[in-house]
Amino acid sequence: MRNPWLKKNPFLSMWLSGANAVAGSARGRVAAAAKRETVNFWTAALTPPKPKNRRARR
Repeated sequence: MRNPWLKKNPFLSMWLSGANAVAGSARGRVAAAAKRETVNFWTAALTPPKPKNRRARR
């Protein structure tokens, strides 16, 4: 007798394919956001601070 657990299941295959696509998309979005944050951090760290505006004395 053949093992029924080793039989191909098209519904499970479709579900796993969809889950893999969602996970890949989420991974790409997280990687892009992390890259943007890294660039923003280094841009802010390497630029000189803005001069503070002094109020005119009255």
